[in-house]
Amino acid sequence: MIKALEKKHYVQIIQIWENAVRATHDFLKEEDVQFYKQKIFDEYLDAVDLYGYINPSGTLVGFLGLSQEAIQMLFINSTARGLGVGKKLLHFAIQEKGIKYVDVNEQNEQALGFYQHMGFVVTDRSATDDAGKPYPVLSMVLK
Repeated sequence: MIKALEKKHYVQIIQIWENAVRATHDFLKEEDVQFYKQKIFDEYLDAVDLYGYINPSGTLVGFLGLSQEAIQMLFINSTARGLGVGKKLLHFAIQEKGIKYVDVNEQNEQALGFYQHMGFVVTDRSATDDAGKPYPVLSMVLK
């Protein structure tokens, strides 16, 4: 089940984010993980519309952050990866919220492959991320 999330969910969201990042972003330095974790909690979560996937036992296992027509965040707890949670959240974003765009870290090959498999194509590349850190970002659009 997908439902809108609120400030009261921020602690759970950031736990999912950190779990997912540690499972998929092995290119990040520890200080970068801590930097982004604080930025996300203090700033980024307030800047997006948040939706979460609640599994049948009632646990939040993945979340999505949307802004206008773009996915800003999509993270799945490592215990729920490979179970279709990401696909369900992405289909929700496309069908219910009309998203067309996503940016993905070039070094996150799993996410890049996922979005390509789901119909997104790369349209642009930036050598740094939005924080100016040396993590290239690929801009993608739904074809």
